[in-house]
Amino acid sequence: MSAMEFDYIITGQGIAGTMLSYTLLQAGQRILVIDEYKANSASRIAAGVINPVSGRRFEMGWMYDEIYPFAMRTYQQLQQLLNVPVFRERDIWMVLPSEQLRTAFNTKTTSGAARQYTQPADTSFWDAWLHQPYGAAIVKGATVLLHNLLPAWRSYLQERQLLREERLDTDHLQISAQGVNYKGISARALIFCEGAQTVANPWFGPHIPYLLNKGEVLKVHVPGLITENIIKRSITLVPQEKEVFWVGSTFAWDYPDELPTPEKRAYLEEGLRQLLKVPYTVQEQQAGIRPSGKDRRPIMGLHPACPALGMFNGLGTKGCSLAPYMADMLSRHLLEGLPLLPETDIRRYFNG
Repeated sequence: MSAMEFDYIITGQGIAGTMLSYTLLQAGQRILVIDEYKANSASRIAAGVINPVSGRRFEMGWMYDEIYPFAMRTYQQLQQLLNVPVFRERDIWMVLPSEQLRTAFNTKTTSGAARQYTQPADTSFWDAWLHQPYGAAIVKGATVLLHNLLPAWRSYLQERQLLREERLDTDHLQISAQGVNYKGISARALIFCEGAQTVANPWFGPHIPYLLNKGEVLKVHVPGLITENIIKRSITLVPQEKEVFWVGSTFAWDYPDELPTPEKRAYLEEGLRQLLKVPYTVQEQQAGIRPSGKDRRPIMGLHPACPALGMFNGLGTKGCSLAPYMADMLSRHLLEGLPLLPETDIRRYFNG
């Protein structure tokens, strides 16, 4: 094998690793992805919702006007390349849970940046199906069909012998001024896109105060409920197939393991009962561990003291909207020296 068989090794194939490997390949780079398949990784159980407004204050998402058009174009390009559905614009039917939040929503969305993404809703449309005593609103959103995208990209890499299906063993990683070598494979740099596993990373883990939380979701069948809309109240219903919905999600900061729990199922079902006027059945429950940075911003760039190692991580709940734009920015940083946004640059955790 030549000393520079690959330009970059990427470890992890969630949404971050998928988008970075795609972006670097598009830029003409030779890449190898190393990933051990894990059915309950955060990206694989996520619904892939893109929502322009966030939280109970209904604030516009960070950099949304730049990030969303870029994401849409990128996912549509992937859709053509992979020949599977990847991206779908959807209305988010937002059921307002209280008079206070109805007032807050109306205040935030009748002026300012959020106005172009929202409109009032005629609640009679869903009156037979949903409890909506405080009304509802329509938010223009989208979903990334992760259950199609991630396996299709994995197959694309496999067909081109660009994937090693194993967990990276750092004992076999050799680092030098010229780059890295892993089991006889050399590259200019290795970029970690490992999600929650990053807390145990010996080079980055001690410096970056990750907030790990456990999320749980349900897959439910609602007979007769057929819609392309996302339906959101305290919980979110995302269409998966005819009459079948992803329902989520929960947060837990303290947890003994990654297994689904009866307590979180009960929480999600209570949310369903508050929202739905019709019966449903639970088909499946899943749980996974999500990482995010303390400041809720992506974490990316090369290790200041060890520039043969890099990271692209911490995309959080906005991962599907952020990943294409941030992967492009990181790619340009690696290949052209383009500066990273200060609020995303990994060096913020190494200064002082």
